[in-house]
Amino acid sequence: MRTIRSCFGCLSPALLCVALISCQRVSDTESLRVAPPPVAFVGATIIDGTGRAPIEDGVLVVRDGRIEAVGSSDAVTVPLDADQVDLNGRTMMPGMINSHGHAAEDTAIKLSLYARYGVTTVVSLGDETAEHVVIRDSQATPALNLSRLYIAGPVMEGAITEEEAAEYVAQAAGMNADWVKIRVDDDLGTEPKMSEAVYSAVIADAHSRSLRVASHVFYLDDTKQLVRIGVDLLAHSVRDREVDDELISLMIENDLCLIPTLTREMSTFEYATTPEWFSDPFFLKGADPAGIEEANDPENQRAMAASPIAQGYRESLPVALHNLKALSDVGVPIAMGTDSGANPLRFPGYFEHLELEMMAQAGLTPMQIIVSATGDAARCMGLDQDLGTLTPGKWADFAVMTQSPLGDIRNTKTMESVWIAGNRVSDGD
Repeated sequence: MRTIRSCFGCLSPALLCVALISCQRVSDTESLRVAPPPVAFVGATIIDGTGRAPIEDGVLVVRDGRIEAVGSSDAVTVPLDADQVDLNGRTMMPGMINSHGHAAEDTAIKLSLYARYGVTTVVSLGDETAEHVVIRDSQATPALNLSRLYIAGPVMEGAITEEEAAEYVAQAAGMNADWVKIRVDDDLGTEPKMSEAVYSAVIADAHSRSLRVASHVFYLDDTKQLVRIGVDLLAHSVRDREVDDELISLMIENDLCLIPTLTREMSTFEYATTPEWFSDPFFLKGADPAGIEEANDPENQRAMAASPIAQGYRESLPVALHNLKALSDVGVPIAMGTDSGANPLRFPGYFEHLELEMMAQAGLTPMQIIVSATGDAARCMGLDQDLGTLTPGKWADFAVMTQSPLGDIRNTKTMESVWIAGNRVSDGD
């Protein structure tokens, strides 16, 4: 315990999660602890995140934080030295990947909260610093029990110059960022929008440094031009009008993924009244009381109800729903994301479950939605070597539910336990 306290004294709160991991490593080394035996999770129905039919009476064997074997009980032999966890009657699925979140502030708290809700990986698209590089670069360990973090560095937006943009790209490259983030939008005509010359220069510069570019979008015409130039990811839906054949062809030709962020749209107008889901126990178990208080403030509610911006985004949500279904139907890969974490009214962890429900409202099937939050999200974000599916060799990040989300996607809220690298996540109680 003395070792742990000495580590904490010199670190900021954002590095608390790293301290927990690194101090555990020191403690383990000092005590010469023998590596723990494998763990076999037995009896669950396993949804593996690939889109294949679920495995009934499944067995998943974890050793040193990674999946050693997975399959039905008659196909997988449980190691003789394995500890066993009985999951009979439960359903297991990979931990969710939020392909567009934000964890640049209160990082340890947010990663813990995301983890408790079964969001085991967060791609934080903007405003991370050197501290977050340390967190990301320290997470490839069997001792991990917080959500994984990936980063994009500074966000580029508005009326910046090509010279300023080049400085931002250089900063991202210096951080070895996983993505570069740009914002090509004008907030319904209320803010300046990045020019085509600037975002073209950003994409070219980033690609010359082997960095991928994710773009916030809103308008169809901007989106088509971004795709033509070579953007690597659409971090929001097209929301001004329905997607057309030209954009569909461009996206398929470039194997481009879409992150719908439907809950982002919803959050801009939802709090004109108190949402029904504010009484959901699954929400309340981790919701920030300050966020609840802000949303329930009568003055804030009146302001949102009267806001032309809020009403504009309300009108754009049906367009986003339509476009999600249209693009999914033609085979465009969908990666679940919410834009949660940066705004106190986009509640980390719970919003990802709301996003799944809204994707169902758009017409996607439960299996399509689960894959978008797991296997496809990992592939779209370049994380599929280690994450996204319950297959041998990958990190053992998964959630266990008492009811199957294949029958009703809302059953992800029956989450009973969450495991990261085979370690059970504390429920916070």
